[in-house]
Amino acid sequence: MRFHESAPPLALAVQPAASLAVDVLIVATAGEGAVPPLDGLAEAAGPRFDAARERGEYSGKAYATFIADVAAPGWEPARVMLAGLGPTPPDVNLVRRWATAAALVAREKRLTRAAFVLPGVLPPPEEAQAIAEGVTLAAFSTAFYKSDPATLVPQLEPRIVATPGAGPLALDDLERAVSKGYILGSCTNTARALVNEPANRMTPRLFADAAGQIAAAAGLAIDVLDEDRMTGLNMGLLLGVARGSAEPPRLVVLRYEPATRSDGPVLGLVGKGVTFDTGGISIKTADGMHRMKSDMSGAAAVLGAMKAVAALKPDIRVIGVMPLCENMPDGRALKPGDVLRGANGHTVEVLDTDAEGRLILGDALWYAAYLGATHLVDVATLTGSVVIALGRSTSGLFASPDWWADAVLAVSRRTGDRAWAMPVFDDYTDQLRSEIADLANIGGRAAGAITAALFVKEFSGGLPWAHLDIAGTAWLDDSQPCQPKGPTGVAVRTLAELALSAHDWGGLPRA
Repeated sequence: MRFHESAPPLALAVQPAASLAVDVLIVATAGEGAVPPLDGLAEAAGPRFDAARERGEYSGKAYATFIADVAAPGWEPARVMLAGLGPTPPDVNLVRRWATAAALVAREKRLTRAAFVLPGVLPPPEEAQAIAEGVTLAAFSTAFYKSDPATLVPQLEPRIVATPGAGPLALDDLERAVSKGYILGSCTNTARALVNEPANRMTPRLFADAAGQIAAAAGLAIDVLDEDRMTGLNMGLLLGVARGSAEPPRLVVLRYEPATRSDGPVLGLVGKGVTFDTGGISIKTADGMHRMKSDMSGAAAVLGAMKAVAALKPDIRVIGVMPLCENMPDGRALKPGDVLRGANGHTVEVLDTDAEGRLILGDALWYAAYLGATHLVDVATLTGSVVIALGRSTSGLFASPDWWADAVLAVSRRTGDRAWAMPVFDDYTDQLRSEIADLANIGGRAAGAITAALFVKEFSGGLPWAHLDIAGTAWLDDSQPCQPKGPTGVAVRTLAELALSAHDWGGLPRA
C-alpha cells in the first residue's frame, strides 16, 4: 500500500537573526507583545509593530501573530512575524504549541522559508526540541486525497535559530534536541496519517502491512497473528468482535530490543485497533459514524511510538501489541447476550456489542503479559463517558498502582498529551457482575469510563497497568491555532518518553 506522512527537513543555525535570508523570521513575544531586543529588530520594524499593538491588531496573547515587511539596511529577512507566548510564564508545552501555531500561519501565507528564533525563556535545548516538535507537527495535512493542487498548502523549509546573544550554547546538545524533537513530531504524524486514512484503505490487513513497512525501515521485529493463531491461543474476545466482518482480524506485535540490555523491565504498549466501528448489532446512529475510522487511534499511537522508540533507542525492552478488527453487523455478528471466553480464561457476557474495544484489549493485554511485559500501558478510544467527564482537551488516565499512575502522568505532562488521573476503586467492579459469566462487558451509565477501564484491568494479570482513554482527544472537530481539525496523534510522545524515562520508574542503572 502507499503510506503517506509528511514532515519537513529541519536545519539548525547559530547566527545573527538579521543575517538570515528567509521569507519570514518568527520571533516570540511575552507579556503584552513588546518587540524583543533582537539584532536591531526594533530599529528595522519597531514602529510598525508598536502601531499594531496600539490599534489592537497585535495583542501578544498566546498564539496571536502579526507579520510586517522589513526593508532595512543590513536586514536580510523579508518579513518578521511576531508570535505571542502570552502573559503566562511559558513552559515547554507552550513553546511547542507556539511553534506549531506560528508554522501553520506561515504555511497558510505560503512563506516557505521560515526561521524560528529560540525565545530565550527556557534552556536552549528544551526550546530547540519543543520547536522542532511543533514545526514538524504543523507539517501534517489531512488533504492527501485532494486532487486540485491549488488546495494544497506548501510545506515549510524551516530553520531553528539560536542567536549569538542567547547565552552559553552547546551545539551538540542543540543538535540532539532538534533531532529528538523531529523524531517525536514525525512519529506523531505517522499515527495521524494512519488515523486519517479512510476505513476502506486501512483495514486490519492493510494496517498490518503498514506496520510491516514501518518495522522494516525502523529495524523492529514484527509478528502478525492471523485467525488460526488467535484460535490456537483461545483469543475468543478478539475473534468474537471480528466475526461480523468480511475483513479478517490481525494481531500485530512489534519488539524493540536495546543493544545494551537483555534483562530488566519490559514495557508493554497495547493499542485498540478497531479500524471501523459500526457498533455491531448495537448499531450506532448515522450521525458521525464516518468518524469511526478513527477507532484505531490507540493502535496508531502504539505504532508511532514504537517507531520513535526504535529511533531514540532507550535502554529498555519494549513490546507493542495492536489488536485489529472491524466491528460490523452481519448474520454472524456478535449478539447482545452472547458469552465469550478470553485467552486468560475469563468468560464475558456481552450486553452491548458497541462496547467492543475493551474486549479486544482484554486478549491483547493478556498476550503482552504472555510475551513477557512487566509494565503495561493501553491506549484506546474507549468510551463516550470520558468525553462527558473531561471534554476533548484531556485524556482519562486509569492506573494501578499509584506509583505507576504517577509515572505515566508525569510523562504526559512533559509531552503535552494532557491527561487527568481518574479513580479505579475496586467497588466500581461490582457494576460488571454478570448472572451467567465472570464479567459483563458494560456496567451501566454511571461511571462508564471507570467501569470500562476496570474491565480492561481484569486482563492485566496483576501487573502495573495504565489505561489512557483518548476517546475525546484522538480527533479534533474544530480547528485551534495550534491544532488543525482532524487526528491529533495523542499518546505517541507519552508512550515514547515513558520508554526513555525507564531509569526513573524502572530501576535501571544509569550509565
